[in-house]
Amino acid sequence: MIQPIMKDPLFLGVRSQPAGPEDLQVAQDLMDTLAAHREGCVGMAANMIGVRKRVIIFDNEGTDTVMFNPEILKGEGVYETEEGCLSLPGVRKTKRFHKIKVRYQNAAMQTRIKTFTGWTAQIIQHEIDHCDGILI
Repeated sequence: MIQPIMKDPLFLGVRSQPAGPEDLQVAQDLMDTLAAHREGCVGMAANMIGVRKRVIIFDNEGTDTVMFNPEILKGEGVYETEEGCLSLPGVRKTKRFHKIKVRYQNAAMQTRIKTFTGWTAQIIQHEIDHCDGILI
């Protein structure tokens, strides 16, 4: 179900709790909400729809990918960029890694480790910041 976008910086500034199998509906709501905002959005975290759980979705080279409990294990190649967000007005400067290694769980709650680069890595880092209560 498409959910409203959370814009309260106090809510967004709180670290999210670990997600579990009971949060599969949150992932579906993220998919639906991202699809509804496709023109101006390439990723979302659960707190952006008012749920403080560590669930993210992102455009992975044309395929929407959901991660539960994502964690960056390693980052390489720092660069500075500017990012916007549906939850916050404007664009802000931030630093990102060009290449990241991420540990996460899929929808079956199986742990996976995968490396991402470039634009996809940047999106994932932005969404993980949301999970950590970091406002960009």
